[in-house]
Amino acid sequence: MKHIKKSVLIWYHPHEIYELVIDVAAYPQFLPWCESVDIIDRNEHGLTARLHLAYSGVRQAFTTRNEQVPDESVHIALVDGPFSTLDGFWRFVPLQGPGSGEGGAAPAACKVEFEMRYAFSNVVLEAAISPVFDRIANTFVDSFVRRAEQVHGPR
Repeated sequence: MKHIKKSVLIWYHPHEIYELVIDVAAYPQFLPWCESVDIIDRNEHGLTARLHLAYSGVRQAFTTRNEQVPDESVHIALVDGPFSTLDGFWRFVPLQGPGSGEGGAAPAACKVEFEMRYAFSNVVLEAAISPVFDRIANTFVDSFVRRAEQVHGPR
């Protein structure tokens, strides 16, 4: 089983990054490997979506259920796809910026944590898809940092 763990400190409010992560329908606009997205179900606790991957000649689709805690976290669980296991989470930890002090000042920054564990359902899929998915998983956080700069401006 593969295990990816990334974290980054950024000058964006946790709400700003959380909103980018839960906007799954926008993924094809900024994730080069995401060809399209089908939202299957959405409610106040999260959503179920099917992501269509197209990268380096590999085409696959997988469905996840994303449970959301507003501005705090998103848990990702496999529904179906070429994986035997796919489990992950995003966590958005508020940080106070320099001079923000006490008195209820809004967080000026956040620590973004991303973790994912995955394994493919058979050795043929592992050989075909793993190099592509490994690259995708390792650049996921960087893609969202770039998206934050596009949407909210550099900070």
